[in-house]
Amino acid sequence: MATFHFDLVSPEKLAFTGEVDQVDIPGVEGDFGVLAGHAPVVAAIRPGILTITSGGRHEKVIVLGGLAEVSERGLTVLADVATSLDELDRAQFAETIAEMEEGLKEHEGDELDQAIARLDHFKSIQQQLNSTAMH
Repeated sequence: MATFHFDLVSPEKLAFTGEVDQVDIPGVEGDFGVLAGHAPVVAAIRPGILTITSGGRHEKVIVLGGLAEVSERGLTVLADVATSLDELDRAQFAETIAEMEEGLKEHEGDELDQAIARLDHFKSIQQQLNSTAMH
């Protein structure tokens, strides 16, 4: 399988850099996979789980929004937050969801809609984390 260069960057760190076989990205307009030779594209990403496949190994990283750019140089994801599943504090993640649920009372109108959508994304991530498909 042909490989391509992939960089995953967050404000805190360069979370991943290297040659990969495939990257599956949680896109705002739907999840999509990138393989070598993918057409150039810029896409917004939503909170979700990004999967990096290299040499038959899968590495999962939680991303909380950002942009993905596919170019002739490869794929670059600029994530608002990028946390490897190995680094994730699941109890803290559950607490964040509980705080978000409690905070819904403070929102109204479009702001409420955005808060609910973000909460739904976090709950979706939590559900994926708790499913047997993650193993």
